[in-house]
Amino acid sequence: MKKTDLKKFKLAKEPGVYFFLRKKEILYIGKATNLSDRVKSYFLKDLINSRGPLILDMVTQSTSIKYQKTDSILEALILEANLIKKHQPKYNTKEKDNKSFNYVCITKEDVPKVLIKRGRNLINRNTPPVFKEVFGPFPSGIVLKEAMKIVRRIFPYVDEQSSKKNNAQFYSQLGLSPDTQKIKIDILAYRKNIKNLVLFFQGKKKNIVKNLRKEMMNLAKNKEFEKANEVKKKIFALNHINDIALLKEESKTDQIDNLHFKIEAYDIAHMSGKNMVGAMVVVEDKKLNKNKYRKFIIRTVDRADDTKALAEILERRFMHNEWNMPDLIVVDGSLAQINRAKQVLKNIKISIPVVSVVKDDRHKAKMIIGNEKIINEFKKEILLANTESHRFAVNFHKQKRNKTFINKITPKSKSFFK
Repeated sequence: MKKTDLKKFKLAKEPGVYFFLRKKEILYIGKATNLSDRVKSYFLKDLINSRGPLILDMVTQSTSIKYQKTDSILEALILEANLIKKHQPKYNTKEKDNKSFNYVCITKEDVPKVLIKRGRNLINRNTPPVFKEVFGPFPSGIVLKEAMKIVRRIFPYVDEQSSKKNNAQFYSQLGLSPDTQKIKIDILAYRKNIKNLVLFFQGKKKNIVKNLRKEMMNLAKNKEFEKANEVKKKIFALNHINDIALLKEESKTDQIDNLHFKIEAYDIAHMSGKNMVGAMVVVEDKKLNKNKYRKFIIRTVDRADDTKALAEILERRFMHNEWNMPDLIVVDGSLAQINRAKQVLKNIKISIPVVSVVKDDRHKAKMIIGNEKIINEFKKEILLANTESHRFAVNFHKQKRNKTFINKITPKSKSFFK
């Protein structure tokens, strides 16, 4: 798709969620404070530098754009998370790394708590689920926390802090939570509040407003004017969500996202084909991210064949949909390695740029093969990733070789010493 194609989509200038499509397939879902301006940003000349080659590829492959307007940025944030979870678009690669992102969780208790949890903390096979509802993923923790401040003013709830004895009264006075230390609280009213909060995170604001208006009319009919006025305030707050603070945080997050660039580098280590291993290292936002390093023991190659071993570890790596996708792959070698890597990606229908670092006789980098624009922009990070992948692979090979040697000389019985 080209920038000149945008006119026919008649993009709105309100908040909402946009969809890049290839025919009927949803490639990417995003949120925007101004749909028109946000979508136009994908057609700037420096897109590959600001958003990375994956997003550039997504824009090139797309054939149309659709959008859904929302009444506020807050609702766009929630709608985006729900739609990404539902459709799992191919190019929403960061959102697929669910372990590192944030979720809004509602506990199974008489007085339910509303908590923000990391994805990695939700996976525990040893204990039964403790959450009645889970919403997300939300990529930015900062934006989500700002969003929850807005939600909490409309639907006060109990969290870990407000449930503590010393904090309960303070949060209650602020109108952010019922005082859980009181002998008796209005459980039914609180549960109704949580039910509305759930509806809000399900994107059903109209249902909430309809129910609240009905409740307000019944209270007024029964001359409970004070309670009716409180409900009226909720309706007004829902229809006039003040998310200026959220807009500021969203703007900051967009700038951080533009710097986001993930490189995965691979290398093979062995001694004449024996004890062959592979390694993957990650450079993210120009820094080594050792938490995402991975080791591979080569299973299908029993002789010195680095390109075949590289193909094996790439195939195994991309079986892991829970690992977020890289923007660039770096391999060690020459045309043989880069061509083999490209063939693997083609076979599994994944489009990611590949560069290869060519070494001299002393194993020093002498040139980089691949997209010149990417190489010029990220040369320092490419070399860092390549050097680190070699170190990591060699160390893993030594560990495996030493273990094999020890196993060979370890006596099988006490009679060895006799």
